[in-house]
Amino acid sequence: MIRIVAKTFQLNHEPLTYINYCFKRYCKVAASSIFEIPIDRIRNFSVIAHVDHGKSTLCDRLLEITGAISKDSTNQQVLDSLQVEKERGITVKAQTVSLLYKYKGQQYLLNLIDTPGHVDFSNEVARSLSICDGVVLLVDACQGVQAQTVANYYLAKSKNLVVVPVVNKIDLKNAKPENVIRELEALCQVDGNSVPKISAKLGTGVENVLDQVIERIPAPRVDRMKDFRGLVFDSWYDRYKGTLNLTYVHDGSVKIGDEIQSYSTGKTYPVKTISILKPEEVLVEKLVAGQVGLISCNMRNSQEISIGETICLHDKKSKITPLERFKALQPMVFAGIYPADQSKHVALRSAIEKLILNDSAVTLITESSPALGQGWRLGFLGLLHMEVFCQRLEQEHDAEPIITAPSVTYRLKLRNPKLIKSYGSDLIEISNASLFPNPMDVDEYFEPLVRGTIITPSEYLGKIISLCVERRGVQEQSINIDNDRILMKYILPLSEIIVDFNDKLKSISSGYASFNYENHGYHSTNIVRLDVHLNGKAMEEFCRIVHCTKAQTIAREMALKLQDLIPRQMVQIAIQVCVGGKVLARETIKAYRKDVTAKLYGGDVTRRKKLLAQQAEGKKKMRMVANIRVPHEAFINILKR
Repeated sequence: MIRIVAKTFQLNHEPLTYINYCFKRYCKVAASSIFEIPIDRIRNFSVIAHVDHGKSTLCDRLLEITGAISKDSTNQQVLDSLQVEKERGITVKAQTVSLLYKYKGQQYLLNLIDTPGHVDFSNEVARSLSICDGVVLLVDACQGVQAQTVANYYLAKSKNLVVVPVVNKIDLKNAKPENVIRELEALCQVDGNSVPKISAKLGTGVENVLDQVIERIPAPRVDRMKDFRGLVFDSWYDRYKGTLNLTYVHDGSVKIGDEIQSYSTGKTYPVKTISILKPEEVLVEKLVAGQVGLISCNMRNSQEISIGETICLHDKKSKITPLERFKALQPMVFAGIYPADQSKHVALRSAIEKLILNDSAVTLITESSPALGQGWRLGFLGLLHMEVFCQRLEQEHDAEPIITAPSVTYRLKLRNPKLIKSYGSDLIEISNASLFPNPMDVDEYFEPLVRGTIITPSEYLGKIISLCVERRGVQEQSINIDNDRILMKYILPLSEIIVDFNDKLKSISSGYASFNYENHGYHSTNIVRLDVHLNGKAMEEFCRIVHCTKAQTIAREMALKLQDLIPRQMVQIAIQVCVGGKVLARETIKAYRKDVTAKLYGGDVTRRKKLLAQQAEGKKKMRMVANIRVPHEAFINILKR
């Protein structure tokens, strides 16, 4: 236990607080030899692959071989540090680690980035590749080339990176490495004899991967003699240090005590600590060009830095040119997030902002709901991206958010001059159904499309085509990869795939088909707004935007669900789901009944009829003035996923 006291003394003839002294003395400090490694012995690379092809396992073996961690059977997914990653068994955040490896008697510095494989986290892959000079393309020896394998390969080639293909899981009994190598030869135009065949689980052939990385991937194109220039490609929030910036040093060097400046905002900050990840934080005195490190500089506000920002020394801004910023990916799926209790609004907002700092692909817009109160509308790259973000909110920040059903953004071309003037344009974007204008004021509707790539065994072809047709898909291309597998490209509406398309695809193909998609712009469509009426009163909270061909089915589902959620009351409740003035579905919730004739013990039948008529008249009057009580839980259950 270190006792921290307010004391200042001289150390090596420089003033240093006792706190800093203790911090440096009792924390791990990197050896100075890491700065002596020349640029030609540095390699910056990422491991990319389709989901579940063994990236994290390969990274575990690389860490063991280079001595970053001890060889232990318990070392599994060491770089997957988030709780959600360990629970789901997938990587959702790109993780960086600096490794020292001796090759042919020379010490090399390897900056390795383990990237996610799922298409919903393609933003993490794109950011990681921006600081790399090459990639290791990992392919499962049983599953072969998959949809995301193809997407990642072309992403790496678009950035002019060297691709080192590797076949993994050769230890499995169903492995077909020779077939996979032939697929890689067709995809990457490589010599099959040079493709390493490994088992990341057993460690077989993994050292050959490191050798190929050193031999084939070039050294970074940087200059240590120029003024400092760095690229912030990731950041997260620490409750003690504030915002931590993971930075790639492109030129020059930076050391503790320097004043650094954000190129876009012009704000300056003193560098308090610098560390490299091995994979735990290891303190260093400075970073030089070609290295990746973590810089802490007392940024207390999560809005002060953005991913892709260029930083430099505070008096050198005019002498440098900013590095190329990341191309922002457009969100594909939108959902509302509201606090379960409005008293927790501020705490939830703080938690969301801290997570967005760590996940720059998420967009945030303030929104309000008559039923749920003040909240936000968040944009995500996919449904899994949304689920992971919300799970991290709950696990890392103890938040209890209400998540509304996912939706997409539609574009509307207006014809009403007054609306055009109020919006400032005749083309507007709508993702909230309550803002949907009158159909008479709209000239044309547009919905977002995606180009989906499906790779499947031939035996499931018929079922998959039926699924795509059911989801309003149009086939664009079909290619036979080999005798057993087919690659198909479909143009699909985004609204049809965001909820359960991938689950249905995996179900009908016994898990063998793979799916990947990319944005394909907007096209003209026919959409309508579903409105819910309770005893003739419109409930704005329940309205939804759907395609006209699905309106009848969805209306029926909504009516049945509301019938179950709304409790019986003193008056009869008519649930009507409408499009404009046309009722598509109706359900009735019967009123509580009282037997007003129970006190009758005889007499003429007209007495009974009179009492029943009086009761019916009273119910009619009550229905005209009664307020229907819809419980808060009903709003939550109908709006949330």
